[in-house]
Amino acid sequence: MFRLKAFLSVLLAAAILVIAVSCRPGAQKKPAPTRYDREPEISLFVNDTGQKKKIKLEDYVAGVVAAEMEPTWPVNALAAQAILARTFTMENIQAGRVKKLHGTDASTSVEEFQAYDPSRINDNVRKAVQMTRGEVITYNGQYIKAWFSACDGGISSSAKEGLAYTKTPTPYVKANVRDNCLSITTAENKQWTARVPLARVRAAVQKITGKDPGNISQAAIARKGPSGRAETIRLGSVTVGGPALRLALGSEVMRSTLLENIAVQGDQLVMTGRGFGHGVGMCQWGAHLMARQGQSPEEIVKFYYQNVRIDKLYP
Repeated sequence: MFRLKAFLSVLLAAAILVIAVSCRPGAQKKPAPTRYDREPEISLFVNDTGQKKKIKLEDYVAGVVAAEMEPTWPVNALAAQAILARTFTMENIQAGRVKKLHGTDASTSVEEFQAYDPSRINDNVRKAVQMTRGEVITYNGQYIKAWFSACDGGISSSAKEGLAYTKTPTPYVKANVRDNCLSITTAENKQWTARVPLARVRAAVQKITGKDPGNISQAAIARKGPSGRAETIRLGSVTVGGPALRLALGSEVMRSTLLENIAVQGDQLVMTGRGFGHGVGMCQWGAHLMARQGQSPEEIVKFYYQNVRIDKLYP
């Protein structure tokens, strides 16, 4: 009897502890992704016209894949992109970001949501979307942030290093993964040079930091991250974040923060680097290479994301 009472006391104490922990502020998890009996329909705001329309999720994903990746690429690369696009869509709908702007689930603006161009859909894209129908990426039962970039320069980045993102933990992002994408990517991704007028650089620094760097006569990488990306850059008397500077100057101008050199030459800031994009998550050129090597869409995704599941939301 004594042993039974002691055992019951231990069980009661454990139950109290579980209740206490689960009731702490912030201890509750977000609701797990909803499973659907059939393919869901979403509302889409067409930014060019202001129109709001209903569209089946798979049709929307096809338009995103066609816009975000070259439609003539290998089907398995397009299919990996489809899984990311579907995950991005569902994660953002759950967060309600576009709902606050337009009262819809999604929009056609790349700044607000993701690129969308149904005119580029071809048979390759249709096949890629169909073969991954309903598939999304989850980590601990939650949608991941499905980041990707055009070319990671041969090595992937953490969210903190590549995007200066620290708002939520992202342990599912594989950093410092070498994918050999430079072996097949375009010449401008293997090495690029940007020349930016110092007046424009000065204005960008002021916008980012609120401080005037004055006449910029020197430039240097102040701190590099583990993958070699410039986390902070010294411009004159002011230090700015590499990702923030890239956004301020234009992501097509400063193609990445994987810089090989930065210097002031005359009245210009001259940067050389490799890659195109932030380098976080899936590298599209890396996906292209792996698809050519026979890797499945799911294998490509798990090469860039760790400890994740590929879940099917609907039949």
